[in-house]
Amino acid sequence: MSVDAASAAGTGPVIAQGVDEEPMAPNQRDARARTGVLIAVLCAAYTLFHLFVMVIYPLETWTYRMMHVCGGLIIGFLTYSALTQRSNDADAAPAPRGMAELALLGVAALGVGYGLAVIAYAWGAWWLAGVAAPPAFGFRTYGLPLAIGTAAAVISGWLYSSRDRSRIYPGDLILCMASIAVLGYILFVVGGLRMRAGTAMAQPGDLWAAVTGVVLILELTRRLTGLALVIIVGVFIGYSFLGPWLPGFLNHRGYTATRFFTYIFTDQGVLGDPIAVSSTYIILFIVFAAFLQASKVGDYFVNFAFACAGQARGGPAKVAVFASGLMGMINGTSAGNVVSTGSLTIPLMKRVGYSAKSSAAIEATASSGGQILPPIMGAGAFIMAEVTGIPYTDIVVAAIIPALLYFVSVYFMVDLQALKLNMKGLPRSELPQFKVLIRQVYLFLPIIILIYTLFAGYSVIRAGAMGMASAAMVSWLTPHRMGPRQIFKALDMGAKMTIQMVAVCAAAGIIVGVIALTGVGARFSSLLLSIADQNQYLAMFFAMCISIILGMGMPTTAAYAVAAAVVAPGLIALGVPVLVAHFFVFYYAVMSAITPPVALAAYAGAALSGSDPMKTSVEAFRLGLAAFIVPFMFFGSHELLMQGEWIDIIHATATALLGMFLLSAGVIGYYFGHASMVVRLILIGAALSMIAVGWLTDIVGLSVAAALFVWQRRIVTPATLSHGRAD
Repeated sequence: MSVDAASAAGTGPVIAQGVDEEPMAPNQRDARARTGVLIAVLCAAYTLFHLFVMVIYPLETWTYRMMHVCGGLIIGFLTYSALTQRSNDADAAPAPRGMAELALLGVAALGVGYGLAVIAYAWGAWWLAGVAAPPAFGFRTYGLPLAIGTAAAVISGWLYSSRDRSRIYPGDLILCMASIAVLGYILFVVGGLRMRAGTAMAQPGDLWAAVTGVVLILELTRRLTGLALVIIVGVFIGYSFLGPWLPGFLNHRGYTATRFFTYIFTDQGVLGDPIAVSSTYIILFIVFAAFLQASKVGDYFVNFAFACAGQARGGPAKVAVFASGLMGMINGTSAGNVVSTGSLTIPLMKRVGYSAKSSAAIEATASSGGQILPPIMGAGAFIMAEVTGIPYTDIVVAAIIPALLYFVSVYFMVDLQALKLNMKGLPRSELPQFKVLIRQVYLFLPIIILIYTLFAGYSVIRAGAMGMASAAMVSWLTPHRMGPRQIFKALDMGAKMTIQMVAVCAAAGIIVGVIALTGVGARFSSLLLSIADQNQYLAMFFAMCISIILGMGMPTTAAYAVAAAVVAPGLIALGVPVLVAHFFVFYYAVMSAITPPVALAAYAGAALSGSDPMKTSVEAFRLGLAAFIVPFMFFGSHELLMQGEWIDIIHATATALLGMFLLSAGVIGYYFGHASMVVRLILIGAALSMIAVGWLTDIVGLSVAAALFVWQRRIVTPATLSHGRAD
């Protein structure tokens, strides 16, 4: 593994990373290339549509969100079908389709084709003849064939789509057409559906259009993120119908299918807050991250980190903490950030002595922490501002100290582990030259401009657009100038990075809609209140567990949206301030990405390093332990959220930082020398006393830390050295 010449000059990526391509026959390769170009054009158009609507010509809210979801479904099915899966035998001709497959595809084509025909006729009557179609026209029977056809296409995809991956599978093309049919129906009757949704006036066509939309969303979510989120959504949907037979606070009167599904496909559900944020802030900052990657400005951040810390002990791990935190703050998805930066940092961590498990865990922990790092917080700050009504600047300021505590803790753990294992850094000759990089410090301008415009009062959308423009402009001062081809690549990359977020935010919207419809959130608040009568910290622990469970299998933004709907109202009912309550659930929603047994960020890191996924997730949980304590810290001491007098804020921060060091030493097992299990347990106890609020506990923690320092330096370390000399 070597550093390329561009890296040494400070302009390129640190590692030349090879990609093993699957061998393909020439005709398959040509077909795949043509398909890739077509999908790239669609992706670039999808991104441009969002930028045009956000910056130049706003659309009506329902229309824009529906087009956002529909476009995501279309690109998602096309990309999954043709580009993300590969055939097992490159030279073999595609096997002929059997009768069962042809029958499924025929049913799918007829059902979806009928739905498209009805919508096309209705729109034609509207635009060409100037008259609306009568309410009974086609729509009484419109949705049932469409739903049946969609189900047939989904089943055919499950059973037969592994044939020729160089072309788009016909069943996935039919699913794209079904997405257009749902979009057309909802837009055609948009005024009426808003009034009828969730009421007795809802029509059969409304029901089947909504059912088809939900099936499409869940199928794409399954393909892109696995079954975890789909199962959670399924549980919530089942709860809507089984409520009359459930005990205690879960009991409710139940709902008909027509009322439930039509309600879910409104701005109270699928088109609600998660998709509102996905269609604006999330896609904006993901495209910004794509511009940084396409312009190679993002590589400069990684190279700068290697130049600063690569030669230190455990240098690549420290680089991962810095670079992954910075990039994770922007791109909004922990697992995606692990893949993008981990391909650089994980091999180098392994090279200097970290195990495969530790390398993947460090990358996953740092990438997940980027979601709590201001000012962007992976779009979390904007979602919180949207949900709570608290000004964005207040949220960013409040996030500074908790983020500092988290990253300082991870840094301590990385450094102490390097000390314990006697690791070295990378040779200076193999690192980018700092004197060259410092002359290119202007490449930080896109981040500086973004932060300045956000705090200067510009809208988030304008600030993001200016950040993108500045990334393209500063690239002209480097060998990697962004021309039309590179801008097209960035637009294409941005759309593909967005698709998973569209699917999971739409799925999360279903959960939010169920919570709003059934009122389970209010009942959960009552449950927390009853627990708090016994012990308030027990209620907070229960809220923590629910936030983590709800976040498993979801990207951060969707996880927070669901936790904010279920858990935050209960905490507020306990008397917890709104900002503290939402930060509490936000932290645990973020940390679900490294919490076993479903830890998406840790699994992504394990795939890159070749380690065991479950062991990697346990290690990531251990390294990120501070994040599981910090919310209880600012729950007990609001000064850590910049609320209170400055002297109290400084006191709380200083003692918390010392507590993080003691906690890291106890977890790693190194405190001015190798620490025994007894010493480690005492260190963790001292850390918890420093973390607790109050001068008495601080004095206790300091006294224990000082006593252990003397013990380690005067007794343990000399004994170890003399033993080594005797050997």
